[in-house]
Amino acid sequence: MSDFIDVTYGEEYISLNFFIENEKIMVIGEKMEKINPEAYMNGYNWEAFLNYYLEKNAPEVLEGMDSDPESTMYVVYYDNTAENAEKTAKLAEIIEYLVENPEDIYEIVRKHSDEIEWE
Repeated sequence: MSDFIDVTYGEEYISLNFFIENEKIMVIGEKMEKINPEAYMNGYNWEAFLNYYLEKNAPEVLEGMDSDPESTMYVVYYDNTAENAEKTAKLAEIIEYLVENPEDIYEIVRKHSDEIEWE
């Protein structure tokens, strides 16, 4: 697991915490905002971006997902089941991929910003 994602398995829920104040994530967010000023990347806009990305690329990950965006982090919750543990792992992989390949993020912001429900 990366230093910007933490997954916790509780009795009832699995939570994935995406720490958006991590330096690497902040740099990506600043570049996103330069491309589109609406893309001020707090937890709410990371939720908007990731929901858009998941709808297009991994809609099954959205099934059963609850979220709690904040100004400093983005938290996702699932009921603690084996199927949802797989979804959580896939979501973590997707976020890690996007962070390691930020040009993919920037391309989406350039081409599809008007389709993303920014805060």
